[in-house]
Amino acid sequence: MNRTDEQIIYLDNAATSWPKPPIMMEAMIAYDQNVGASAGRGAYRRSVESARIIFDLREALAKLFNIATSERLVFTFNCTEALNTALWGLLNDGDHCVISSMEHNSVLRPVHTLAKERNIKYDIIPADGTGLVNPDDYRKAMKPQTKLLVLIHGSNVVGTVQPIAEVGKIAKSAGVHYLVDAAQTAGAMPIDVVADNIELLAFPGHKSLLGPLGTGALYISPAVKLRPLYQGGTGTHSHLEEQPEFLPDCFESGSHNALGLAGWLASTRFIKERGVSEIRKHKLALTQYFIERASSINGVHYYGSRRMELQNGVVSLTFDGLDVGKVGERLDKEFGIMARTGLHCAPLAHKTMGTFATGTVRFSFGIFNDLEQIERTLTACARIAKN
Repeated sequence: MNRTDEQIIYLDNAATSWPKPPIMMEAMIAYDQNVGASAGRGAYRRSVESARIIFDLREALAKLFNIATSERLVFTFNCTEALNTALWGLLNDGDHCVISSMEHNSVLRPVHTLAKERNIKYDIIPADGTGLVNPDDYRKAMKPQTKLLVLIHGSNVVGTVQPIAEVGKIAKSAGVHYLVDAAQTAGAMPIDVVADNIELLAFPGHKSLLGPLGTGALYISPAVKLRPLYQGGTGTHSHLEEQPEFLPDCFESGSHNALGLAGWLASTRFIKERGVSEIRKHKLALTQYFIERASSINGVHYYGSRRMELQNGVVSLTFDGLDVGKVGERLDKEFGIMARTGLHCAPLAHKTMGTFATGTVRFSFGIFNDLEQIERTLTACARIAKN
C-alpha cells in the first residue's frame, strides 16, 4: 500500500528526527548553489563564506549549551564519533571508568574494546526498574584509578532522564572527568555544561536538533586533554608534519560536511525561535497522553518511568503473545505508522528493564507530531493487541 506523507505517522525520532524544518533544506540548497567550497582551503570568498557558516553554527551551539568559547566545540560525523573521540582520546592503560546499565552501544562497545586493548577497568552502575540510576552509586563505584564517569542523559529505550547535574557534582568534587551522552536530549531539554559540571558533552545534529544526518559534535572542557582520533589536513599549519594542537583544528581533519552544517545551522536557529522549553512541553504532553492510554490497553505493557519530569518522549511497549518485529510490520503496513522494534543498540538497558529476550516496540515523539497522530497510533495498538 502506497501512502502519502500526510498519511504516514513517523514515530522514530529517537533514531533521527523527521520531518525536518523546511528552512534546513532551503539552507542546504542555498549552500550548494551559492557557496559549495570547502572551509579553510582558500582565501577566495566562497571558501571564506563556508568558514563563516561553520563558525556561526559553532557559536549558536555554544550559546545553546552555555559553552564559553565556541572553539572548544568540535564537529564530528555523529554522536558515536564524538563519544569514541572522548573515550579513546582520554582513557589509558590502568585507568578506571564508571558507566551505567542504560548506556548505548556507542559507549558500551568502545569501553569493552578499551578494556581488552588498553587494559582499562570499568564498572557498570545498575539502574532501577524504571531505568533511573542513583547518583550515589557513582560515588561508591569510584576508585583511586577512576578517571572518567559516563552517563547517558536520556535513555533511547525507555526515555528515562538521568540526574546528570547530581553526577556532575560528584565528578567535580572528586576531580574526575565527566562525559555526558546527550544523543536523545540535545535540543529537546535544557543542558548547561557549567551548571551541570559537564567536561565532555557528545551530541548529534540529526535528532532533536533537527539537522541532517552525518552531523554531530563534542564539547571538550579546558580541563580535559584528549588525543585526536585521527590526523590529517586541517587547512592550518600545513608546513608542519605534526597535527595542530589547538582546537577545533586538532579534531577536525579533512574537509567539513559543510553542506550538512549549513542545514544544521538553520535548524538550530529554528529551535532557538521555538524555544527548547516549549519543544519539551509539547513532547511531554504527547508522551503523557500516549503512556496513560497505552497502559490501559489489555495485553500491552509499558516500561519506564511515569513521572513526566523523568521522561523525554521515548516509550517502549510489548504486546502479549506477539513478536515485536511483527507488531512493527503491522503498524507500518496496515496503519502507516513507523516505529522502531528490537534492542535499539542498548542491550544492557533491555536487560535492566527485563525486555532483553524480546526487545520492545519503541515510539519516539518529535516536535512535528500531534495529538491526532497519537490517537491513530493508540487505535492501531489496541487493534493489534486485540488480534
